[in-house]
Amino acid sequence: MRGSKNVDLGSGSVGKMLFSLAVPTITSQIVNMLYNLVDRIYIGHMQPAETVGKLALTGVGVCLPIIMVISAFAALLAFGGAPRASIAEGRGDPRESERIMGNSLTLLVGASVVLTAVFLAFAEPMLLLFGASGNTVGYALDYMRIYALGTIFVQVTLGMNAYITAQGFTTVSMKTVLIGAVLNTILDPIFIFAFGMGVRGAALATILSQAVSAAWVLRFLTGPRTKWRLRRENLRPRAKVVLPALALGLSPFVMQSTESLITVCFNSSLQTYGGDLAVGAMTVLSSIMQFAMMPLQGLTQGAQPIISYNYGARDPDRVRRAFRVLLTACVAYSLALWALVHLFPELFALMFTPDDELVAYAAWALPIYMGATGIFGIQTACQQTFVALGNARISLFLAILRKIILLIPLIYILPNFFADKCFAVFLAEPAADLLAVCTTATMFFFHFRRTMAALEEPAAG
Repeated sequence: MRGSKNVDLGSGSVGKMLFSLAVPTITSQIVNMLYNLVDRIYIGHMQPAETVGKLALTGVGVCLPIIMVISAFAALLAFGGAPRASIAEGRGDPRESERIMGNSLTLLVGASVVLTAVFLAFAEPMLLLFGASGNTVGYALDYMRIYALGTIFVQVTLGMNAYITAQGFTTVSMKTVLIGAVLNTILDPIFIFAFGMGVRGAALATILSQAVSAAWVLRFLTGPRTKWRLRRENLRPRAKVVLPALALGLSPFVMQSTESLITVCFNSSLQTYGGDLAVGAMTVLSSIMQFAMMPLQGLTQGAQPIISYNYGARDPDRVRRAFRVLLTACVAYSLALWALVHLFPELFALMFTPDDELVAYAAWALPIYMGATGIFGIQTACQQTFVALGNARISLFLAILRKIILLIPLIYILPNFFADKCFAVFLAEPAADLLAVCTTATMFFFHFRRTMAALEEPAAG
């Protein structure tokens, strides 16, 4: 294709291709985390920092569950469509890829309008439900009422950027995140301090940065380099296009939208058994886990276009090779991470807090909480391969299994069997991981063999 620099998903070394796709994706995720961190750093330095800065930071932190819901809807409406578009491309049907992408854009815009209206109408009761107090709800409302107006930019940026990655243009998708992050870093101090807008300035800087990223995405997807072009005739939603994509998007939607629920469950139990210190340690542990899991997520997102495309192209050998490389890389990383966590837990804790007491407690809890990390690469590789193969039913079940069916009940059940209640709460994470890995690996072994055998049938005939 003229001017294209995307990866040829149907030929070449699978290993080299996977890492060439994964590195920009991992970089994007790290930059995206820094995106949110920059807001908090600037807000925390609002003067006087010990009163206004602290309260403002807490108020903005309360908005996080709502922000995660916005991201989850982008996953529902686009992250299920992108693998299906790659599969259609592999089948030699780029028109279907464009229909899926066009329908996704319409759904993202429609969902943005609804979510914006809901957040503006019910912002205060929602924020109070998520933990805002009388002292912090004002700051939370100032931030959320402006951030909600930019929902459409967030949805378009996150959702449509997935279609750039799915074509193999991972460097372009990385630039989408970099543009927004750099602009946000520049605008934050201008709006917060120079213009005296406080948390409203932080929210305005964020949505303007996301608006520029959204414009970048749409410009690329309507330009000459893209393989799949946004066309007006593909914007009208069609049930036969939308429903399969939504079904596949339910898995990432559940995984993202339940993060807040799990945090509430962990914190409520730890508050009962260990008080503020245990809850603070949980914040450190979840931050370490989120940061440490980024390379795994990047590897699976790098593998998704390769697996989906070659599945659509009915090339089982190449799908198998891609999965083997993905599994090897994920397990190698998760084992290395597990070893480092057990050897140097204090260093990991110090990355997120300088407090000696909190570091000591987190260093004790971390090897427990991440006790099954060594085998988690199996879970990630298998579960995301189900998504890449378009298997909505199994990918959704596995997303629900680990978090809803296993983890949340174990948080409340295990303390009944241990004298050290906080130990039992932290143990819920590796216990759920172990059970989930065993279930996922077993299901994958049977279903993957059956799927590959089905691809080989026409060639055998």
